[in-house]
Amino acid sequence: MLDPAMKEQLKGYLANVREPIELVASLDDSAKSTELAELLDAIASLSDKVSVVRGGNDTRTPSFLIRRAGTDIGPRFAGIPLGHEFTSLVLALLQVGGHPSKAAPELLEQVRNLEGEYRFETYFSLSCQSCPDVVQALNLMAVLNPGISHVAIDGALFKNEVDSRKVMAVPAVFLNGEPFGQGRMDLEQIVAKLDTNAVAKAAERLAAKEPFDVLVVGGGPAGAAAAIYAARKGIRTGIAAERFGGQVLDTMAIENLVSVVHTEGPKLASALDAHVREYDVDLMNLQKAAKLVPASTPGGLIGVQLENGAMLNGRTVILAPGARWRQMGVPGEDEYRNRGVAYCPHCDGPLFKGKRVAVIGGGNSGVEAAIDLAGIAAHVTLIEFDAQLRADAVLQRKLMSLPNVDVIVSALTTEVLGDGEKVTGLSFKDRNSEEVQHLELEGIFVQIGLIPNTEWLNGDIALTVRGEIEVDARGATSLPGVFAAGDATTAPYKQIVVAMGDGATAALSAFDFLIRQAPAEEALAERSAAA
Repeated sequence: MLDPAMKEQLKGYLANVREPIELVASLDDSAKSTELAELLDAIASLSDKVSVVRGGNDTRTPSFLIRRAGTDIGPRFAGIPLGHEFTSLVLALLQVGGHPSKAAPELLEQVRNLEGEYRFETYFSLSCQSCPDVVQALNLMAVLNPGISHVAIDGALFKNEVDSRKVMAVPAVFLNGEPFGQGRMDLEQIVAKLDTNAVAKAAERLAAKEPFDVLVVGGGPAGAAAAIYAARKGIRTGIAAERFGGQVLDTMAIENLVSVVHTEGPKLASALDAHVREYDVDLMNLQKAAKLVPASTPGGLIGVQLENGAMLNGRTVILAPGARWRQMGVPGEDEYRNRGVAYCPHCDGPLFKGKRVAVIGGGNSGVEAAIDLAGIAAHVTLIEFDAQLRADAVLQRKLMSLPNVDVIVSALTTEVLGDGEKVTGLSFKDRNSEEVQHLELEGIFVQIGLIPNTEWLNGDIALTVRGEIEVDARGATSLPGVFAAGDATTAPYKQIVVAMGDGATAALSAFDFLIRQAPAEEALAERSAAA
């Protein structure tokens, strides 16, 4: 189950285990239990501080508890945590074994101080790249606080639970038996939901910050690049991000980032985070911008008011708020979101194994989604508004070679149908005949492009009719001292490599703006510091 390379790598990690740990297995006579037993034995063979205890009595089989010897401290996995969850397994082993977390000390202390009983359950799929963040955060909380327990459950393996709890999107988190959250969450977000004073405390800390020379709004590739380029100039740089990593976190395979043959979105987001932290950048994560406040006088401070009420100020501001998945905007879409309507085929596809699904959108994203889902679902119908698919030819050829895929073009989706609990089908209009037709299915994956996150800027800065920030070749906007970069701008190509370049351009332009605004003596000092 673990190849030699994985064993050698895991052995190196397990050398960091400080305290003995036990893998308490609850097994039956199924093939999956046999697989899990083999995995646990293989792990235990790599460290004298790890042992396997059989005879666990958990009602879910196969499952295992990672327990610090002599205690009940530790998280549980129901299933076999390989795929994207292998990292979650490794971290759980280390943290139960006493290896310290890299999370901020004040955040860890906040977890330890949570009062009450919290029984968390998370349903995941092994192909979900959003799930590990949630699983790892809750596992760590279960290690830090004896009042918190967590079990991570493979939804594909425990299908009866998924169906009975009506889980149709992962990660799905339950707290004390009730729905708690869905989708990607990190430790800071989870703690903020549990600690009612967290938002007020954060607002107070942020409001006390001194003005920045460059304040970046947005933590995707554009925002990260802007922060790095600004910080390298030796000027005070801050970055406020609603979710550091942005849309990259929801991207599976990345194969067009120059010099990087292949990577995955969460890995790239982690690398961006590490690169930003190499510099003196004040990274303020989980902070959503609510309003841009232009300078009251030429060369004055520009304000960014956050949703929590705090105001950040900068001598210049770089807007990189990114974009989000575009919705169909038809009846039933909101009602059945996460109950059959989904936007991430990699995350939620395994929940539709053996079912009939539709993909809305004939661009690269839509065709790639249909190809992926064809290997899981019983049947896939791709619906495209245009008269022909817009995806690359190589993807279209692959799609057409699949026996369980139908393609419908010149079709407008008009309604999502359901029975009050879950999706049962959709209606679409044939744009040639105007005839309305119906499809019976259990899942709908929407892949129709992106919409810029710029609603909060309306009236403060020049936007196009599509909501994109108007920028010139230097990234300058209609407001002096305000620059913009990435998918939220009028840049014609929404690509990671383009966004990174735009971010660098905006930062260099902001620095140029600053030195031309400053007195001659100050400008000379800044140039010397940046040299």
